[in-house]
Amino acid sequence: MAKRILLVDDEPLIVKGLKYTLEQEGFETDSAADGEEALTKFFSGHFDFILLDVMLPKIDGITVCQRIREHSNVPIIMLTAKGEQIDKILGLEYGADDYMTKPFNILEVKARIKTIMRRASGNVQNEARKVVRVHDMEINAINRSVTLGGKEVRLTAKEFDLLQVFVNNRGKVFSREALLETVWKYDYTGDARTVDVHIRRLREKIERNPAQPEFIFTKWGVGYYFTDKD
Repeated sequence: MAKRILLVDDEPLIVKGLKYTLEQEGFETDSAADGEEALTKFFSGHFDFILLDVMLPKIDGITVCQRIREHSNVPIIMLTAKGEQIDKILGLEYGADDYMTKPFNILEVKARIKTIMRRASGNVQNEARKVVRVHDMEINAINRSVTLGGKEVRLTAKEFDLLQVFVNNRGKVFSREALLETVWKYDYTGDARTVDVHIRRLREKIERNPAQPEFIFTKWGVGYYFTDKD
């Protein structure tokens, strides 16, 4: 079954170009021109991916992202205008998996969608690490789920990717640049604050007290690492 992508943008030419390119790749697409329509379509149908503009009529993209995240971990790429740095950071804060700055290369959009979908599909290269337990946290790479003390922890696709890299490399310190290259995979042009935002969100979800972490630690001046203690 073809993957369905919801395109949310109030610029018809952008939507037209995205629809043509993505449908040529075998994706099914639907579109919404404002935030209200986007939420209506999302909650009345099924979508495997969302491209979401930040500046939208009626309901802005940040709010749309936040409302979707209350119910779903569907991968989301935010589209922002050049120079809107605060919007990029806010989008990540509210659960977006990635962002792209307009004007963008449609072929790069396609590549990023494929990369995120592939990583969100649950394909695991190391069969020996399908289920990992650390303290009272269980990370299941088969269905990409996380439980803490027996309770489900809802992570975005990118948050899970980040956690999986840490868990599979316990005790190894990763610089921000190394995490961008390892987790985001493609030729990433963003800044290191993207990593900081994702780390902060991940800590808020898996640490009982983010100020006194059990799992993800900071190596000051170097980067981040996952505990090597059972």
